[in-house]
Amino acid sequence: METTLIYSVPFGCSFAAIAALEWSGLPYRLARVEARDPASKQHPAFLAINPLGQTPALLTHTGAPLLESMAILLHLAARAPNSKLGYAQGTPQYDRLNSVLSFLHTTFHAAFMPAFQAARAAPDDARAAVWREMAIEKVNKSLAHLERLLAGRAWLASDTAPTIADAYLAATARWAEPLQLASLADYPNTARVLAALEQDPGIRFAHAIEAGLPAASQGGFRGHVALDQLATQAG
Repeated sequence: METTLIYSVPFGCSFAAIAALEWSGLPYRLARVEARDPASKQHPAFLAINPLGQTPALLTHTGAPLLESMAILLHLAARAPNSKLGYAQGTPQYDRLNSVLSFLHTTFHAAFMPAFQAARAAPDDARAAVWREMAIEKVNKSLAHLERLLAGRAWLASDTAPTIADAYLAATARWAEPLQLASLADYPNTARVLAALEQDPGIRFAHAIEAGLPAASQGGFRGHVALDQLATQAG
């Protein structure tokens, strides 16, 4: 069975898993969830895989569901060892990868949540300004830490090629400027790595997929699957 990734748009963190699948060379399909469409988010076949209605969600090659970005990315790296997306567990390189990926998945991702909450608030909700201030402080603090992590390095966990950590960085750091929380020009190491990632075919592919544009895969993409088909595939 081919792996199937359920991803959401717009600007979902599932972007990282799309890029990682492209880099992996593994055969896979995609299933799209429109985050702003309640019917899409509450589709029975999707909820049967993840009752929380959150993305990304993966149906592995065995048909078993796998949830949470970090677990999915580590799974893909382990299944495609020749792709250099990750490292063998127990090595110093794995420890660094696990550390930076954990930081991105928890601290950095969570830093944006008050801003998303403020964006959903009613126009007269006085808490929105407080939430935005919290997000600005947390996002800039996290970007400053990323600057230290990237000092003198080509990538977050490797000096030769991007790993799953860089895929997650590309998925999340792109929120900073549209939400007006930070200027990436103030963080040159991070801006340098993000600019390099934007030239990568796997990242370009993920952007095209999100935008609903024709996307030329250099990996194992086998097309989209409708949500209605997920239950059949999982079975």
